[in-house]
Amino acid sequence: MKRLPLRTLAALLLLAVIIASVATAIGTLIVTRATIARLVDRRITEESLSIVEADRILPTSVLIRRIEDAARRRDTGDIGFVLARDDGRALVGNVVLHRPLPLGYSNLTSGDRIEGLTHGRALVRAVGEGRVLTTLAETEPIQDLNSIRVLIVTGGFASVILIVSGGLSAFGRIISHRITRMQRTVDAIIDGDMSERVLVDGLGSELDQQAQAFNRMLDRIATLMASISNVTHDIAHDLRTPLARLRALLALAHREAGDAQTSDRLAKALVEVDQILAMFGAILRIAEVEGGNRRAGFKPFNLAALLEETAALYEPLAEEEGHLLLLDAPMQEVMLHGDRQLVAQGIINLVENAIRHTPAGTRIQLRLESAKAAVRVIVEDDGPGIATSQHGKALSRFGRLEEARGSDGHGLGLPLVEGIARLHRGAVTLVDAEPGLRAVMTLPIAPGLVKGRA
Repeated sequence: MKRLPLRTLAALLLLAVIIASVATAIGTLIVTRATIARLVDRRITEESLSIVEADRILPTSVLIRRIEDAARRRDTGDIGFVLARDDGRALVGNVVLHRPLPLGYSNLTSGDRIEGLTHGRALVRAVGEGRVLTTLAETEPIQDLNSIRVLIVTGGFASVILIVSGGLSAFGRIISHRITRMQRTVDAIIDGDMSERVLVDGLGSELDQQAQAFNRMLDRIATLMASISNVTHDIAHDLRTPLARLRALLALAHREAGDAQTSDRLAKALVEVDQILAMFGAILRIAEVEGGNRRAGFKPFNLAALLEETAALYEPLAEEEGHLLLLDAPMQEVMLHGDRQLVAQGIINLVENAIRHTPAGTRIQLRLESAKAAVRVIVEDDGPGIATSQHGKALSRFGRLEEARGSDGHGLGLPLVEGIARLHRGAVTLVDAEPGLRAVMTLPIAPGLVKGRA
């Protein structure tokens, strides 16, 4: 079952309350009117029967006397009587009718022009000898009572809707505030600040209990990550010193080698040691980037100009390897708030990967594209590419593909680029260029930072 967003659920609940309130208000008005009409019908029936009983025929003079007596009584002051012929000619009455009324019960309105009556009910009975007796009474003893009743009912249910709306709004703000605080904590954790925690009000509510459970989970994750990071960092850091000493000894032995075979073997050993040192350096570099501490030194810089510098720097190397490196950057400043050195390192890694892992004659394009609230640094080649199923492995640490096993590298270039992009709240994706590979580093950009180049 598809789950609806919280705002949608609140809106649906409010809509249900409004529909129920309106239906209840309309139903209340209808029932109230029907009840009043029934009570009035009962009264005018009793008054009509007091003039002449059912199935009894009285002389006109008796009916006139009874009607005049009833009209003078205090308790029938709001009752109207009219005795008339079948042709509509009135014989006696205390009200004037301006239209013939049907036999039985009927409604009266202000349109009937009966003085002092806005809404009422009438009972018309045949009382023999071509005569009809009309008995009528008001259903609104107070002027515009129906409008007042509608106003009261509408106001009452409107207040219910306002209270419910206010409650939902307040509840929504509380939930939104808690979710926003949790989202800030999650964003801080993603940015590398593992010390951030969700604020706890201390009221012991379900939301507080959830925040405490969330914080305990973060404490456990932080402890595990710190342990892994410390082990990795300590191993990489501690081994660099003995490896550096080993390299120095190998370099000395290489210089003092007495024969060519020994010298060649020592040279190969030096290359391997350099690879190991580079690997440990990359591990420490990734740990530094993922720590998030570099974000404090972020400054605005021109990303378009950085691409131009990178292309100018690596164009000779690409040409030497038999590649064609092309630049497609916009003729405008694209100001990015970040660490220029790290972003440059990320772009260089992508370009070097394309040069290193594609055959001679490959065309490599470095370009910059604007996206919604972001820019994309794209390095695309028309080489053999990487199978889509292997893209995830290529971005993982030490994730070297089989076809790259014999080449230089340690499988940490793309993970470093990904760490740099994540530090800038961006991402790295690999796309099949058909043919070739397209590596995309997406970096968010603040609005208003793109301007024309002088």
